[in-house]
Amino acid sequence: HYTEGAELIDAVMDVTRKEAEDCECLQGFQVCHSIGGGTGSGMGTLLISKVREEYPDRIMGTYSVFPSPRVSDVVVEPYNSILSIHQLIENVDEVSVIDNEALFDITF
Repeated sequence: HYTEGAELIDAVMDVTRKEAEDCECLQGFQVCHSIGGGTGSGMGTLLISKVREEYPDRIMGTYSVFPSPRVSDVVVEPYNSILSIHQLIENVDEVSVIDNEALFDITF
């Protein structure tokens, strides 16, 4: 959110703006991301908040993969998740929760 994301957000928003301008009838945005850490929690929530600022009247929906201790043992995943959930509550109209452990069970 504050490191790589802050450096990349302007370029990402330029691409987002161009795609939105090319739409005849833009209704909203969908974001697929993981909230356990890495790019999905930091850059993903930064993108969501910037899109919400620029397009406050459009629907924002996410498919958010929530971490599971069985699949990963990264210590900071719960903290990243709490910070991400706060951003989702503030900026998203619809969140589809996807359990990472269930995804793991499906694939293996």
